[in-house]
Amino acid sequence: MRLRKQALGNRNLIGAKVEAARKSKGIKQKELLAQLQVNGVDMNASGLSKLEGQIRSVTDIELVALADILEVSIDYLLGRE
Repeated sequence: MRLRKQALGNRNLIGAKVEAARKSKGIKQKELLAQLQVNGVDMNASGLSKLEGQIRSVTDIELVALADILEVSIDYLLGRE
């Protein structure tokens, strides 16, 4: 497992929660990317890495798809629970 080289950014609220939920379910980034594709969200590995590192903004469509795939609420991803 590679460690993050950059400090967390401030472009989104959900990155750390997405990473934590993904890891708790034992899903690799590549698998999450495949699930996003199935759900109509076109994202590459760099985009997901930047999203989890809070370096990239998140669209509402991506937010909904991530919550559905990771089986968590949008409120959880936004830190409201």
